[in-house]
Amino acid sequence: MTTDAQDRTRTEEFKLDGGKVLDKIKELIHEGNIRRIILKNEQGKTLIEIPLTLGLVGAALLPVFAAVGALAAVATRMVVVVEKAE
Repeated sequence: MTTDAQDRTRTEEFKLDGGKVLDKIKELIHEGNIRRIILKNEQGKTLIEIPLTLGLVGAALLPVFAAVGALAAVATRMVVVVEKAE
C-alpha cells in the first residue's frame, strides 16, 4: 500500500522580526522533522526556499545560515513557513 507524501506533511507559519529569524530557524532545525523552510516578506513574496534533507547537518548548514542572516538584516518583518514531516 502506498501513501502520498502530501498526507504526511504539515505547515506552520511564524511572523517574526528580522533579528529573530535566524534564531528561530536554528531552533526549528534542531527540533528535526523539517522538510523545507520558506522565508517570505510581509507581502507574501517568497525570498528563499531551503530544502532540508536528513543528512544535512553541521558545516553544510553554514551557507544557509549566512543567507538567512543577510535576508534578516534587510527585512523588518518576515514570515517563516515550515513544512514538517509527520
